[in-house]
Amino acid sequence: MALSMDQMTVAYEFEEEYPADAEASVPEEHPLAMPVQSFDEWHGREAADAASTPPSVIRARALVFTLTLALTVVATWEMISVISVSGATALQVVFAGVFAVTFLWIALPCASALLGFACMLRDRGAGDTVPQDGPLGRNVLIMPVYNEDPEAVCGTLERMGRELAEAGAGAQFDIFILSDTRDGEIAAREEESFERLRAALHGAVAVYYRRRADNWHRKAGNVADFVCRWGGRYDHMVVLDADSYMAAPTLVALARRMASDPAAGIVQTVPMLAGGTTLFARMQQFAGRYYGPVIAHGLAAWHGRDGNYWGHNAIIRVRAFAESAGLPELKGRRPFGGHVLSHDFVEAALMRRAGWAVIMLPSLGGSYEQCPPSLITLAQRDRRWAQGNLQHMKIVGARGLHWMSRLHLVVGIMSYLASPLWLAMLLIGLLLSIQARFATPDYFPDGLALFPHWPAFDYRQALVLFVFTMGVLVLPKILGAAVAIMDRGTCARCGGAAGILFGVVAETLLSALLAPVMMLLQTRWVAEVFLGRDSGWNAQQRGDTGASIVAVARAHWVETACGAVMALVAWTISTGVFLWLLPISLGLVLAIVLSWATAHRAAGLAFRRIRLFLIPEEVR
Repeated sequence: MALSMDQMTVAYEFEEEYPADAEASVPEEHPLAMPVQSFDEWHGREAADAASTPPSVIRARALVFTLTLALTVVATWEMISVISVSGATALQVVFAGVFAVTFLWIALPCASALLGFACMLRDRGAGDTVPQDGPLGRNVLIMPVYNEDPEAVCGTLERMGRELAEAGAGAQFDIFILSDTRDGEIAAREEESFERLRAALHGAVAVYYRRRADNWHRKAGNVADFVCRWGGRYDHMVVLDADSYMAAPTLVALARRMASDPAAGIVQTVPMLAGGTTLFARMQQFAGRYYGPVIAHGLAAWHGRDGNYWGHNAIIRVRAFAESAGLPELKGRRPFGGHVLSHDFVEAALMRRAGWAVIMLPSLGGSYEQCPPSLITLAQRDRRWAQGNLQHMKIVGARGLHWMSRLHLVVGIMSYLASPLWLAMLLIGLLLSIQARFATPDYFPDGLALFPHWPAFDYRQALVLFVFTMGVLVLPKILGAAVAIMDRGTCARCGGAAGILFGVVAETLLSALLAPVMMLLQTRWVAEVFLGRDSGWNAQQRGDTGASIVAVARAHWVETACGAVMALVAWTISTGVFLWLLPISLGLVLAIVLSWATAHRAAGLAFRRIRLFLIPEEVR
């Protein structure tokens, strides 16, 4: 059954007909209209009036914003003190301005972590408010896939289905695999895996599968296709990624929470990274497991019911989504035009505009995803995310959006613009150093004077600024480790307090070396987007297959060359400048070695043998 145009489906009529042998793979259609939304017009009431903001959320926002601004002002003042001892130049003013903007985006997570730490101490593990009984509604787990490993995907779905059946909730949940796979061999394996999955869960959970003939709008279009065809069958949908796993108690709790809160549109969990075996993946999942909760609790406290959506491991009210989240085409050519790539932020903003609450439950647990196994695979995924987030520059001014939704979009944009700004700050700093080293100074710029104006640089203030900046960067890690150590069960399973603290030190050092590499990679992605290069749509590599040193060298030779040039220039200027830039230039020079070593399972297992980067899930 196809929807007619007068039902205003999302820019597409979905006229695809399934062959006779595929009809058994899908249920009878129950269409749900999904109107295309407008970014230029909004005739509803303002989103800010849709629900009152609790005083506790207002206080949390005031605290986070004040602390973020205060940290940025202090750091910027220290920077001005460092560079303008003998008077400020235009280049120094630009340098201080760029520094202030970049510092703002490390101060915000620090402030959120402080708030989250306070909330976790106050709640003492009480967890999120979730009904213990009550209706679940009619739910469906939707698994959009694109050239993924079908055996792995269906294996995870089988586990989730069996757990739901054991929890007595199998009748309230269906499983729907939504395939956009283009590879014929993978598609054949998908169908075979689906048949095995359906047989394994027969009588426990209903399982369906369909593969689109046209993968219009990628994942967002895949989900929209499902909503327009079968959305009327369900009250709620749980959106998964191909590497997602959610425990049955978590799924049941989400369904009950959604059913008990008629104003809720999206309830987002905080997925923990797990299952990684390479050193890169284990480092990332260690950081997410220990640093993530304090930041997530802080975000939940000041986001309130005006939160964000990360595209998966969340439950969504289907009718609310259909009524308010139909995505229009962006005007202009790709990469800024065309369909919306990073659709999740935008869908949350549109639903919040229509008055639906977007909530995060940071304590729920039982929500997992995998981490990219290497820096190269992370960079490949990051390229698409960079384009999608920069597209939001055309959406952030849309009519009717809640101001918090605009803030979420700005934060997403700045998460990528921060890298070229950081690089610009480094280059300006080098220019200032070169100017101070080689330019002929003007000792009497104001004509005759009793004493000359000597070029000066306050090294004591520079050291104070360095310590202050490192403190802001490391504080969320320290707070996260403190929470883990105070949890006796978690602490005992993860090598004790010493194991956690040594893990924090090792992760901090490795992250510090890899950060300059990511800075250059993200700067390249931003430049490519502004030059009009589209990212395309490639399947993600999720397995720990490792990488040859030749392939890694091809991927990172630019970063290595830039690091060598930076170190040489800094050494030419002075030993002091060389030492100040050494953490950055060293990471870049070692880019090939670091990327290759961290992409291999052997290094990850070696760290596990010495009980570093352990997380409770792998010890349990």
